[in-house]
Amino acid sequence: MRALVLGSLVLASFTSAMADDGYDVVIYGGTCGGVAAAVQVARMGKTVVLIEPGKHLGGLTSGGLGATDFGRKEAIGGIAAEFYRAVHRHYENPSAWTRETRDEHLARAGAYWAPYSGMMWNFEPHVAEGIFHQMVQKAGVKVVFGERLDLNDGVVKEGARLRLIRMESGRRFHGRVFIDATYEGDLMAKAGVSYHVGRESNATYGEKFNGIQKRLALHHQFVHKVDPYVVPGDPSSGLLPEIHGSDPGSDGEGDHRIQAYNFRLCLTDDPANRLPIPAPEGYDPARYELLLRYILAGYRDVLGLHVHMPNRKSDTNNFGPFSLDYVGGNYGYPEGDYATRGQIVEEHRRYQQGLLYFVANDRRVPEPLRSQVAQWGLPRDEFTDNGNWPGQLYVREARRMIGPYVMIDRDVLGKRVAEDSIGLGGFGMDSHNCQRYVDEHGHARVEGNVYVTGFDPYPISYRAIVPTKQQCENLLVPVCLSASHIAFGSIRMEPVFMVLGQSAATAAVLAIDGGLPVQDVPYSRLRSRLLEDGQILQWTGKSDPAVAVEIESLSGTVVDDMDGQFDGEWYPSGFGKYVDVGYRHDMNSGKGEKTFRFETNLPAGRYEVRLAYSAGPNRATNVPVTIYHGDGKTTIEVNQRQAPAIDGLFISLGRYRFDADRPAVVAISNYGTNGYVIADAAQWLKLSE
Repeated sequence: MRALVLGSLVLASFTSAMADDGYDVVIYGGTCGGVAAAVQVARMGKTVVLIEPGKHLGGLTSGGLGATDFGRKEAIGGIAAEFYRAVHRHYENPSAWTRETRDEHLARAGAYWAPYSGMMWNFEPHVAEGIFHQMVQKAGVKVVFGERLDLNDGVVKEGARLRLIRMESGRRFHGRVFIDATYEGDLMAKAGVSYHVGRESNATYGEKFNGIQKRLALHHQFVHKVDPYVVPGDPSSGLLPEIHGSDPGSDGEGDHRIQAYNFRLCLTDDPANRLPIPAPEGYDPARYELLLRYILAGYRDVLGLHVHMPNRKSDTNNFGPFSLDYVGGNYGYPEGDYATRGQIVEEHRRYQQGLLYFVANDRRVPEPLRSQVAQWGLPRDEFTDNGNWPGQLYVREARRMIGPYVMIDRDVLGKRVAEDSIGLGGFGMDSHNCQRYVDEHGHARVEGNVYVTGFDPYPISYRAIVPTKQQCENLLVPVCLSASHIAFGSIRMEPVFMVLGQSAATAAVLAIDGGLPVQDVPYSRLRSRLLEDGQILQWTGKSDPAVAVEIESLSGTVVDDMDGQFDGEWYPSGFGKYVDVGYRHDMNSGKGEKTFRFETNLPAGRYEVRLAYSAGPNRATNVPVTIYHGDGKTTIEVNQRQAPAIDGLFISLGRYRFDADRPAVVAISNYGTNGYVIADAAQWLKLSE
C-alpha cells in the first residue's frame, strides 16, 4: 500500500508553480468533487489547477468517511465509479491485507458492504487519499496545497465574470472558468452569488420536511426520559452542559441552525496498531453528565453506528441523541473567518475525544460499556501528521447557493423531475439533529433529525450548480449547490459530489470551447458528453421496495404513528408500504411493557376502523389490538406477517359506533407477542347512516 502514499518530493513538485499564473479552469477545493472535476478538465484537454487550502486531497472521503453513503450503487457512474473500482483493485491484492484476511473482513462487515460490479465501498483513509493522488498524477493535474482564499478582497471580477482569485499569501490564479468545490462555498460567496445558511421554512419552497422538525425527529432521539437539570427536577438549578434551552420553535419554521457536524472517526481494535484515545486538554467529565444519565437510564449504543473497514478498522459515526455529533457547536462555522472555523474545529475534536475518553474511563459508566468502547483506539497508521486524528471535519452543510433551479424535497421524492440531469442523487433525505432542548414535560429532547426514504434515484438539475447569469457567468458550484436544507440532506453524499464535480468540469470546458457563459451551455451537448464519459443521468433500475403513502392522499380520519402516544421504546423504521415517512416497531423486546395508541375525536356516528402496518416474516402473528368505541371496547388479534388486504396497506378492524364526547382510540400492545410489532397508522371511515 505504501506505493499509494506520495512522498514529500512528489508533493513539493505539485506546488512549484509561478506566483501569478493562468489556467483554463481554476478549481478551489481539493474535496472528492474537486478531484473529479480536475481530472475531467485535464482529460478534456484544458489546463487546470486544483487548489487545496489544506494539505490533503479527497476531503471527507479520505478524511475518515470510509463507509460510503451510496444510496443505490447502480446510480454511481463516471469518475466516481472509477474511484470505487480502484478501491476494489487495491484490496484484490493480498498484500493490502496486513491485519486480517479479506474473508475475515467481509465476514465482519456483512453483505451490505460486499463489492458490487467491480466496486468496493469501504476502505481505509490513506488508501483513498493515495488513489486520489494517483488519479490527478495520471491526468496531469497541477495541485497546489496550503493556499487559502483571501476572504477580504480575494475575488476580482469584471462585470459578471470572475477574472482572478487571490490567496492570503498574495498568490493569484487567473482562469477562464472557476469551480468552487469546497464544503464551505467561500469562492461562491465572495463572488457575490446568492446563498442561504440554515433551514428554510416549509413555506419558502412549499416543502414538507424542511425547517424546525420536532414531530419528525424520530431517529437518534431520547427513548428514555432524561432530566436535563443540574439538580434533577429543579429548573432553578440550571441546565446541564450540551443542552440549549426550552424553546426550539415551531415545526416548519425556518431558522439559522444547521445539522450537526462531527469527525468520522477511523478507529481500530487491533492491539498492535491501536493508540488509546487520550483525554483532551481541559477535559471535564461534567460536560457529559447528560449522556451519563441517559446511559444509566438504559442507553448502551454509544458506538452503535460503527462500520467495519479493512484491516480491523472502523468508520464510526454518530448514533443516538448524545453521541459523536456536536449538536449546536457549528452555527458559526459557515460564515466564520478562518480563525473562527479553526476554533470550532478544535472544539469538535475536544468534544468527541472527551466523550470517548469519558465512556471508556469514567467509573460511573457500566463496566460492559466501558470495556466495549475501550477496545477501540486511534490507528497508528492513519492521519500520522495530525496526531492520528482526522484532519477533515464533517461539514454536513454550510452555505447553499440560490441558483436558477433550487433542488427541493419534491425533486428528491420524484414529484418534480429536472429535465437537465447531470447525475443522480439516491440517498434518503437525511438531516442530523440541529439542537438539543427541554420539552414541555421537563425532559431532554433533540430536534432536526429527519430521515425520509422510499424513493428512487432522482436527477439533479444542471441549473442547480450554476449561479444566476447576472451574478456570475463563469462559476460552477457542484458541492454547495442550489438546494434547500432537506434536499441537500440527500444530495450531500461524497459519491454524488464526485459525479457533480465531473459534470461541472465538463460544462466548464464546453463553455470555454463555445465562448459561452456557463448558463448558456447547450444541454444537449452537455448530456452527450456526460453519457460518453459514463455518467448515469436517468434511473432505469428497480424501484425502491419501500413505498411511502402520503397521509393527505388517504380518505377519512387518519392518525399516523408520528401523532400517536406510546409507552416504552418504539423505534422508527421504513420497509415495504407505509403511511407518510415510516412506522414504529417494538424491537421485539420488552414484551408486555409497550403500548401504542392512535387517538382522535370524531363526529358521532358509525365508522369502519382500519389499521396500517408493514408486513414481514419477522412480524408477530398475535398482536392484540383494542378498539375503544361508543359501546365499550373490542380486542382483535392481528397477524402482521400477513400482507394487509386493503391496498397492501390497511386491514379492517370492523365497524363501530363512536360518540362525539369520547375519544376514538386504537391501541396496540406487544403483550405475549411472538415477533416484531408494527405501529403505523389508524384510519376511521364514516359510514352512511
